[in-house]
Amino acid sequence: MNTIAEAVLTLREVRGSDAELRHLSALLAAMDDEAPLPLATMRERYATMRRYPDYRCYMMVDEDEVPLGTFSLLVFPVMVHDGRPEAIVEAVVVAPSARGRGVGKAMMREAMRLAREAGAAKLVLSSNARRLQAHQFYRRLGFTEHGISFSIEL
Repeated sequence: MNTIAEAVLTLREVRGSDAELRHLSALLAAMDDEAPLPLATMRERYATMRRYPDYRCYMMVDEDEVPLGTFSLLVFPVMVHDGRPEAIVEAVVVAPSARGRGVGKAMMREAMRLAREAGAAKLVLSSNARRLQAHQFYRRLGFTEHGISFSIEL
């Protein structure tokens, strides 16, 4: 199995082509073993996302342009603390066939870099309480638990 050191990985911003959106849908479906969203839905969601000025979706590909993972990054203004923007990374997923090869680490380092370059004071994420391996992964990258996350079904 190749590791990150043996493979060339490239982070690409998703531009919304049908091929990209199909790959993206398959990657995101792998996160919770769900059916991929239809292409028409992906097109609509992507168009909505693009209306936000600093909300981007990225895909990590190998040297053969095979999609290995994805994440979305939102950098947003806040009116608290020192007023610097904050960032949220979400929908982080690595293709099942690429897990354990350093792809996730490379993606998260890129997310941190992008957030830092955008002037964000911090980068946050939310992870389902049952994803214990993911929590260990984030801790190894330097993330710390901060507060408690709440949600409500609407």
